[in-house]
Amino acid sequence: MHIQYLKMEKKREIGLSKFLSLLLRHNPGLIGLILDDKGWADVNELIGKSALKGKKFNLEDIKYIVKNCDKQRYSFNDDFSKIRANQGHSIMVDLELIPTEPPEILFHGTAIKNLKSILENGIHSGTRNYVHLSQDIETATKVGMRHGKVVLLKIMSGKMFNKGINFYLSKNNVWLTDFIEPKYIEPPNI
Repeated sequence: MHIQYLKMEKKREIGLSKFLSLLLRHNPGLIGLILDDKGWADVNELIGKSALKGKKFNLEDIKYIVKNCDKQRYSFNDDFSKIRANQGHSIMVDLELIPTEPPEILFHGTAIKNLKSILENGIHSGTRNYVHLSQDIETATKVGMRHGKVVLLKIMSGKMFNKGINFYLSKNNVWLTDFIEPKYIEPPNI
């Protein structure tokens, strides 16, 4: 019985995290939530409007998600009255990112089915505001696995930066840039 309870709780945690991601990164209008221009949502409004749509949770639940999310997707302001996603938006928000010099090499995990197009056309942000890059192979692999059989691409980020291309480091340590030209992608040995 106790084990079932833990599984239900984990399922609820995942469901709430996905719900927050949907609202704070892609579609706040789903519940009539208003984000300010920096992507911040009022926590009480988030809780209240979610409850009206049948999704009930409280501040402690949100604090738990923010603290325990392995990808550290969300942040609170100092008094826990506002919350926002750290990156991954498909809606326009100003995350107040500061251009930052990246490491010489970053990694991008994607599905092998995308490889030909990427090597010809580069890496576009798609529906998101930025291309997401990882500093380590493990993270890039996990990201790529969500899209199918994974292929890891080495991105010559240092060369890009030296050519004046901006990079940003999100609060949860995801490297972001607008676009990656094919000439900055090292083809994998496959």
